[in-house]
Formats: sequence, C-alpha cells, structure tokens
Amino acid sequence: MQTSRTPDNDPQPPPADRPLAGRTALVTGAAGGIGLACAEALAAAGAHVHVVDKAAEATRELARRIGGTAWVADLSVAEAVDALPADADIVVNNAGLQHVAPVHEFPPDRFTLIHRVMVEAPFRILRRTLPGMYERGWGRVVNISSVHGLRASPYKSAYVSAKHALEGLSKVVALEAAPHGVTSNCVSPGYVRTPLVENQIADQARSHGISEQEVVGRVMLERSAVKRLIEPGDVAGAVLWLCGPGTGNITGTSLSMDGGWTAH
Repeated sequence: MQTSRTPDNDPQPPPADRPLAGRTALVTGAAGGIGLACAEALAAAGAHVHVVDKAAEATRELARRIGGTAWVADLSVAEAVDALPADADIVVNNAGLQHVAPVHEFPPDRFTLIHRVMVEAPFRILRRTLPGMYERGWGRVVNISSVHGLRASPYKSAYVSAKHALEGLSKVVALEAAPHGVTSNCVSPGYVRTPLVENQIADQARSHGISEQEVVGRVMLERSAVKRLIEPGDVAGAVLWLCGPGTGNITGTSLSMDGGWTAH
C-alpha cells in the first residue's frame, strides 16, 4: 500500500477533486452512522481507508464498496486495537457507545467499557500511528467528540467524561505533534441522525406518550437554536475539511456542530 509523503506546500499537489490521493486513513466505528459517512467521504477524496468496526459483515461490505481494507475489531480489547495498521496518515477516532443511568446506579463494568472504547482505544491507535506521521512530516488526527465533550448532561457520566477525556487527549497530541506537521482536532456535534439516535427518539416517544417530532424538538434539541438533527454527512464534511488543504494551522481546536447549543 502506498502512502504519500507530500507536504501541504508540494509543488505538485494532488488533483483538486481528490485532495487526499495517496493518503491512507483509518476510521473507527466505520460500519454505520458518522463513521460510515467519514469513510465514504475520505475515500471519495482519494484516500485508501482502513475500515474498522466490530460489525463484520457491514465492515467488509463497506470496505469492498469504497475500495478500502476491512478490519473487524472489538476496540474494548487492547490486543485487537494494537493489531490495527500503523501506516495511517489520517486517523478518525469515531467509535463510541452510550449508557444512561444516574451515577449511583451506573454499572462500573459499563463505565469501564465506554472508556476503553472511547479513550483508551484512541490513545493506543495514536501511540502507534503518530511515529509514521512524524516520519512523513504530515498527518491529520480528527477525534469525533460531542457537545458532551464541552457540556454535561445528567445520567451520562461515562459518555460525558469519556468525551471530555478525548478532547484533552486531542489537545495534548496537537501540542506534541505540531513540530512534525501533524494536526489534531475534535469535531463536536450535537444530536446526529444515526440509527442509535433514531431508536432513542422512538423509545422516548413511546415512554412519554408524545410524537417523535416532539421528542426531537422538546427533549433532544431543547438547548439548540437550530431545531433539526445533524446529518452524518455534515459531520463527515467537517472531517474532510480538516484533512484537506489549507488547514495546517488549525490544531488543538474543537469544532462545534451543535446548532448553537454551546452559545448559551
């Protein structure tokens, strides 16, 4: 597999319609939702994508469709994470899961699992991929955080603390990696229209005896100025922009895509 050693100021840049030609990307949680949209966008921009997810059939199908490489891995298992490829120029840490319960009732094993997948796995992936980026003098790390990496909500202690930790990890990498031509940023969306969120909408509508539209407007988007769910492709567009030309000075940031939630 060939990866590019071309810096941003190369006299022969890649074609405008394929700005990531020759690059290699690794996307976790890529079999659905935001991860799938990111994998598709990066592949369309010319990157070879390592598609990482524990859903075997969907992972292999996506890799086949976009010309990438499938890696079926459970990111809660350290040995599985450490077996992933280390040749990525672009890393998109996206995989995550949710559990809702008050702190005094939160299962400790579930708390640990969420942190393994959403904090330890990104750390392990970056620990292995950063040396290659440093050697090549170019790299892009994009961590899919959340508005919950910037604000808290009740009953989500594991998810909120994991996203806050991911934001911190991203900033540390930004400081360490800057001399090597590598940037590290977070994209922090509000509620995104994914199967996980769609199921939450249906469950809450049944539980509260209200319509699904009311759940979105009155419950999920109560603090957002823009009263609509974010589409996965919108998040992927932000990721692609951060990986594209002209972004070498953007690092250590958190790009909020929350419809104005954090403006309050």
